[in-house]
Amino acid sequence: MRPAILEQIPEGRLFIGGTWWDSQSGRSFPTYNPATGEVLGHVPLADAGDVDRAVRAAFDAFPEWAATPGPERGARLRALAALLREHRDELARLDALNSGNVISGMRRDVEWAADSLDYFAGLIPELKGEVLPTEATGFGYTVREPFGVVAKINPYNHPLRFAAEKLAAPLAAGNTVVLKPPEQAPLSSLVLGQLLHGIFPPGVVNTVTGDATTGEALVRHPLVRRIALIGSVEAGRAVMRAASDQLKMVTLELGGKNPLILFPDVAPDAAADAAVGAMNFNRAGQSCSSTSRVFVHRRLHDAFVAALLQRIAALRLGPPEAEESQVGCLISREQYQKVLSYVEAGRREGARLLWGGGPPEDAALRGGFFVSPTVFDDVRPTMRIAQEEIFGPVLSILTWDDEDDMIRQVNDVIYGLSAAIYTHDITKAHRLARRIEAGYIWVNIPGGHALGAPYGGIKQSGIGREECLDELLSYTQVKSIRMRF
Repeated sequence: MRPAILEQIPEGRLFIGGTWWDSQSGRSFPTYNPATGEVLGHVPLADAGDVDRAVRAAFDAFPEWAATPGPERGARLRALAALLREHRDELARLDALNSGNVISGMRRDVEWAADSLDYFAGLIPELKGEVLPTEATGFGYTVREPFGVVAKINPYNHPLRFAAEKLAAPLAAGNTVVLKPPEQAPLSSLVLGQLLHGIFPPGVVNTVTGDATTGEALVRHPLVRRIALIGSVEAGRAVMRAASDQLKMVTLELGGKNPLILFPDVAPDAAADAAVGAMNFNRAGQSCSSTSRVFVHRRLHDAFVAALLQRIAALRLGPPEAEESQVGCLISREQYQKVLSYVEAGRREGARLLWGGGPPEDAALRGGFFVSPTVFDDVRPTMRIAQEEIFGPVLSILTWDDEDDMIRQVNDVIYGLSAAIYTHDITKAHRLARRIEAGYIWVNIPGGHALGAPYGGIKQSGIGREECLDELLSYTQVKSIRMRF
């Protein structure tokens, strides 16, 4: 059944310049409920001509928006935040149906997006320059100026959150935006276009739906000056290649193979709670920050595994829109097959399967892309399931005795996004936090972000930091001006 909130937007159109347009390509593609296979609607497959129209609309809107006083830009961001909160439940249900993530998490996504808009609205006064004494009869000063048109390319695991949250910094800085939603879950981004229509001037935010060719056309467009992508390492590399010819500034928030490190002084129940929570099973493990590698000290191992399996067994898989569901489904058949191929690789390489490994037994869920929470033990650090991002509900347990060896194994991946450490020894916690190659470290916290705390990866997990003042400043360019009396 088509969600009621979709009645606010015309099906099969693009939101460009404050107006709904038919795609120049005339092509469209279906978007599904991955839990049932039901078609929720059809969205345009934007081609280079559609992208050009959207970018030029943003380019034309830029001078007026950049000249809008900061307090007014902030007020408009806050107005959008209030509207998101007003429509929280409808937007959460739409994302649950279109992405397969459970509705409780989707509500938190809407709330986080609204909070982010408020946060960046409040940071606008920090867009300030410096005065520099240069000589007795003169001085220099700096100003921060927006880039112009910003391209935002988002993934499917937080559709509405990323669509709204990632508008905040570029708009606060005075840029205009062309948003490319995830191909697999685009509907809430289109609804967002309708919601912000009465808040921002036409052309300040534009939305083009499509596939990788749409994204490439957007990245390569000569009027796009700044790009931000959240996605896989492969997608990040593709964006870097496409942007390099015109030397565009790029922010990339990419994948992770994140460790959870458990010391023997942690209670088994607390360790198990951390492993379940930080793995993001409520998103079927489809989170770049999921701690899919658990490094547990040998003395804690047996008690931890017993407590973990008790909790895994109690997780309720079910329809994403159902309030009682704790674990949703994967986004697509392609992702479903990919996850199962990793399960098979784990078995083939000698890991011991403790739980899951396939679709649930509940016949009512067989129409969707559900994979039971899966736990492997006796995992070696060289196995594919310990080296590669799976983006599914697959947890690998690695046992350690020696801290130095463990740290080498933790860092022996191409990723460096996040990590979690559990111990009551503050000295160990600080020591490991400095030794782990990751951009974001949790100590005795099972994941989660804090507004104002820079988030982003090192190594091949990304470039740049978000959710903080640094993100806002990254959407400006510094101009130096020198004067003589």
